[in-house]
Amino acid sequence: MNFNPNAFEILKERGFIQLTSHEEELKAALRKGPVTFYLGIDPTANNLHIGHCFPLLVFKILQDHGHKGILLLGDATAAVGDPSFKNDMRKMLSKGELEQNANSIEKTLGRFIDIDKTTIVRNGDWHNNMNAIWFMQTVGAHFTAARMLSHECFKSRADLTFFELSYMLLQAYDFVHLNNEYNCTLQIGGTDQWANILAGVDLGRRMAFRDGKQRPLMMAFCNPLLANYEGVKMGKTEKGALWVNPDKTPPYELYQYFLNVSDLDVEKLLTFYSCLPVAEIKQKCKADIIAAKKLMAFEVTKKIHGEVAAKKSQEMAEQLFSGVGTDAPVEKVKAESKVLVDILALTSIIKSKREARELIESGAIQIDGERVTDIGATIDKREFLVKKGKKTFLKVVIV
Repeated sequence: MNFNPNAFEILKERGFIQLTSHEEELKAALRKGPVTFYLGIDPTANNLHIGHCFPLLVFKILQDHGHKGILLLGDATAAVGDPSFKNDMRKMLSKGELEQNANSIEKTLGRFIDIDKTTIVRNGDWHNNMNAIWFMQTVGAHFTAARMLSHECFKSRADLTFFELSYMLLQAYDFVHLNNEYNCTLQIGGTDQWANILAGVDLGRRMAFRDGKQRPLMMAFCNPLLANYEGVKMGKTEKGALWVNPDKTPPYELYQYFLNVSDLDVEKLLTFYSCLPVAEIKQKCKADIIAAKKLMAFEVTKKIHGEVAAKKSQEMAEQLFSGVGTDAPVEKVKAESKVLVDILALTSIIKSKREARELIESGAIQIDGERVTDIGATIDKREFLVKKGKKTFLKVVIV
């Protein structure tokens, strides 16, 4: 795509820029010509969750405006694990697990970014064979323990190990390496990575100053985390994260999740996930918030699973909400008990027997269209449709 100088303005208008290291210089660089930028993702799981997708939206906007993207899969940094905002040390993964996770993630990236125009690298290619003494002399000499521990992301940990603190050094050097090899001058990511990202910006400056070398200005900006109007992270359900793998989180489940968000979050989410002009989004939300919410859920699902899956999810929801459809998401459960409370607690839409009892007592549970109010109710059917509240449906199959 031809270069477009308006990337910064578009990102700012749509709420994707929350923190910047050099705002005026960044504006000027993005207006002047193609900038090489990078986003890092650690393969700590074999799939991306919806939080990972958010900075990928930024990545694609920059690509669409003619900038050059590098996607770094952090197989080396994931071997350490980012301690930011964590209360305990992360689980260590084997080399084989990291390789498998990275390969799996790489296969899904084409759903979000232009792979043909993306340089994909793995930081194990330079970290795994690096001399430890050289690294500590070259990189570690620019960091002090006091400065590192002063960051907000470490405030909850009094027992941080040197192993965990090395994560910041490794990520900081990634930026310097990519600057050396690809003339990468911009790093993007979520605000939870701000301390690590700034460390890279600062390391580039300090290393250039010590060596007496000219280095182009290294800059950064961070997008906000995907959170609701109360500041609580979105994308978490009773059973865990929302994943982009349809086998782990079916498209309908994703659609339904966003259909159930607060009205106060609709405008923001439509601005993030659709290409509609911001003024038009504001008008739609003001005129009919329900219609706007349905459009938003459709756009999110389309962005992650494609238009066909989004349309099917939308049609399924309309059918179910009208009471004429039976094509609900299916979940198989192994249940020895016939007590409804016990069975419901095994499903993904209800997290415990206590919640099941509370929902039944409040009249929020229907089985095959009939409201259940007896917490001792039993069921003999092998298959039945559960309706929780007004919008959550699940077809349960007893196996």
